[in-house]
Amino acid sequence: MKLDLSALLPDSIRPKAPIDAALDDVHLPGPTGANFPLPDVADVDSFERQVVEMVKPSHGTTTLSFIFQGGVIVAVDSRASMGPYISSQTVKKVIEINPYLLGTMAGGAADCQFWQRNLGIQCRLHELNNKERISVAGASKLLANTLFSYRGMGLSMGTMVAGWDHKGPSLYYVDSEAQRIKGERFSVGSGSVFAMGILDQGYRWDLSDEEARELGRRAIYHATFRDAMSGGTVSVYHVTKDGWVKVSGDDVGELHYHYYPAE
Repeated sequence: MKLDLSALLPDSIRPKAPIDAALDDVHLPGPTGANFPLPDVADVDSFERQVVEMVKPSHGTTTLSFIFQGGVIVAVDSRASMGPYISSQTVKKVIEINPYLLGTMAGGAADCQFWQRNLGIQCRLHELNNKERISVAGASKLLANTLFSYRGMGLSMGTMVAGWDHKGPSLYYVDSEAQRIKGERFSVGSGSVFAMGILDQGYRWDLSDEEARELGRRAIYHATFRDAMSGGTVSVYHVTKDGWVKVSGDDVGELHYHYYPAE
């Protein structure tokens, strides 16, 4: 027995034909229908993967972090690019997860911002549940576990998680393939090869605080000078046992004349 649902409607909007009968005449187009034809290729999956690679936007950035006797230095630029187009010069590429923990952004800005802010929520919940601050290793593992669940879904992330916990300063690299590496020096982004050259040349474990901050600032500046996708402002953070502090934020144009004074 069929129920005529149109009997339940007011006279002003009641259809002339029963609703069930009206639905019988509705034909929604499917993926193989005339309105949405599939590509005329032998392997549709392979074709779609090739198209995604062709339209994939180019990303540009330079971020670095290193551990020394006085804590952890984190330095980043602030330029966001979409292929050859500079979309912003004021992107904040350091995510302040908690007072002792920092994350950096490289890759897709939306991906990095969303998932690292999500990491901040997870770290806070851990603190509430366990009555103690999460370790850097634990925070990086939470992020890696989250990204593992989204492997192959198009995320673009190359991040560093830096901070100070009960074991002292610590630094991890985590990317969108859920790769997680502990280290003392990392540089991520299109300008990372240039920054790493300066970092390798000037790095020592016994750097003073001011020497370490200047090394991070100088490495990012030289990367912006050589890499067109990096630029804007050089921001330097210093993490110690008392937490992180933003040391400086300098325009790369002004830094150029600081390092190369006009004669």
